[in-house]
Amino acid sequence: MEEKLTHFDEQGNAIMVDVSEKKITDRIAVAKGKIKVNDKVMAAVLDNKVEKGDVLGVARVAGIMAVKQTSHLIPMCHPLFISKCSVDFELDKENKEIYAVCVAKTSGKTGVEMEALTGVSVALLTIYDMCKAIDKTMEISDIHLESKKGGKSGDFYNPNYIK
Repeated sequence: MEEKLTHFDEQGNAIMVDVSEKKITDRIAVAKGKIKVNDKVMAAVLDNKVEKGDVLGVARVAGIMAVKQTSHLIPMCHPLFISKCSVDFELDKENKEIYAVCVAKTSGKTGVEMEALTGVSVALLTIYDMCKAIDKTMEISDIHLESKKGGKSGDFYNPNYIK
C-alpha cells in the first residue's frame, strides 16, 4: 500500500495538515543521536573544563528550548503545547561518544516527534559549538526517532535501534 504524503494538496502545493477533526490524545516521542569527540573534548566535558561553561547543562537547556520552538523552525509543523520535555546524556568514554536523548510529551491532535528530533539536534549542535575551540572534527550522527506513543497511527518502535 502506497503512503499518501499529507503535506501536499492535489496540485502539489505544500500545505499544513488539517488536524481539526483529530481527537486529542496523549503523545510522547523519544529521539536519540550522538556526537563523536576526541580525548581532549571528552576529558574537558567530564571535568567541566570547557571555557564556555557547563557543556551538558547548557546543551540540555538548548535542547529543551528548541523543542518549544520547533514550529518556528519546521515550516509545516503545528505549534504544540509541550507538557513535558527532558534532554539527557549518556557518555561512552571508551568510544568517545556523547549520546543525547530527548523525550517530548503533549496532549494534542498531532504528534511530538519533530519536537523530540529538534531537541536532540540542537543539544548536539550546542555541544559542538561549546567544544569547537578544542576540536572542530567532532561528528554528529545517528539522529533518529526511537519511539512514539499515541495518536491515530498508534505506537512505533524503531526496529533499527531496538536493543
